Amino acid sequence: MKRRVHLTVLASLMLATGFTFAADPIKVGVTGPYTGGSSSMGVSMRDGVKLAINEINKAGGVLGRQLLAVERDDEAKNERGVQIAQELINKEQVVATLGFINTGVALASQRFYQEAKIPVFNNVATGSIVTQQFKAPEFPDNYIFRNAAHDSIQAPMIVEEAIVRRGFKKVAILADSTNYGQLGREDLEKALATKNVKAVAVEKFNIKDVDMTAQLLKAKEAGAEVILTYAIGPELAQIANGMTKLGWKVPMIGSWTLSMANFIDNAGPGGEGARMPQTFIQEPNTVKRKAFIEAYLKTFKPKNNRIDSPVSAAQGYDSVYLLAAAIKQAGSTEGPKVREALENLQTKVEGVVTTYDKPFTHDDHEAITANIPIFGEVKGSKVVYAYEEDRAKGADIRTKVKKAAAAEKQPAKK
Repeated sequence: MKRRVHLTVLASLMLATGFTFAADPIKVGVTGPYTGGSSSMGVSMRDGVKLAINEINKAGGVLGRQLLAVERDDEAKNERGVQIAQELINKEQVVATLGFINTGVALASQRFYQEAKIPVFNNVATGSIVTQQFKAPEFPDNYIFRNAAHDSIQAPMIVEEAIVRRGFKKVAILADSTNYGQLGREDLEKALATKNVKAVAVEKFNIKDVDMTAQLLKAKEAGAEVILTYAIGPELAQIANGMTKLGWKVPMIGSWTLSMANFIDNAGPGGEGARMPQTFIQEPNTVKRKAFIEAYLKTFKPKNNRIDSPVSAAQGYDSVYLLAAAIKQAGSTEGPKVREALENLQTKVEGVVTTYDKPFTHDDHEAITANIPIFGEVKGSKVVYAYEEDRAKGADIRTKVKKAAAAEKQPAKK
């Protein structure tokens, strides 16, 4: 009895003097490759997430609680991703996980979150199938979300750029042997088929390959006028360097990963002119983007004031604000309630990539539509707008096209 009285008195004194017990933090998993060939993307994503978490915590947190990032390096390995997923769910008891850079790691790992009813934000992995793993009716509810431009958006953009805008007729595809590379290669071939074009050469290589001579010679001998790529920075640099060694230079147009620092730096002059879809260019053309870029550079001090992977950093940053808005709306960190809130967000979320206005529904977990990405180009060891009209309109916020609105704009069938 005396102990209870003492505790009550102590609590009263703490309240009277302004002291309170700190609420437990809200744990959020942050998983990606922070070492190895994919680290340009992973580290940039992680730092974008940390920047957003710091901002939110300084403003009072969410539901009166601080956000806590629980970081894990998946090394771009499927088996490591699986181990991390189980650890974050069972040991750390995260309320959500942000990340997944590599499509293969996402596909191998996110089933554990689905089973545990814990939301996942794929803020970098772009394989088209990523958000489609757990579809109705087998899975009434899907816990996998994404705020990146998936490959069914990127591949048609790449083909449009090569065939229509630049007029190339003979294309070669070089893709790595991972899930990302081969699924992307399939998307490219489907997009080419819509233009009645078939690649004159389709070549594959492995991660860590350093000699692309054989693949490039086949493309050259087939008369390729352009190389379409699906791979990551180090191997993409080997393609550019291989062309330099052969004395054969044709344009490279590929997925967004041509913007990775370890492509730009390792390819050097051979990488100049490479083009790729981008959801974000490191240009301070809005107040929000200016603040984000300045805070990122001040906090993490990347060399040459260049974010290694601006897209990864921006999408990682935005994913935190989307999650925070959902938790606040749900008034809870319970997975099903957070999922429901994400599928019906009542407040707009101003991000770096775009302003998210009801970005998800129960049946649509993709925040980015085809109208949002633009083309970037490697120039002067950084990525800039490929087209002047896109640069001139860079301050215009491109927002998601809702499916219902898109359908209304279609001409009526006769």
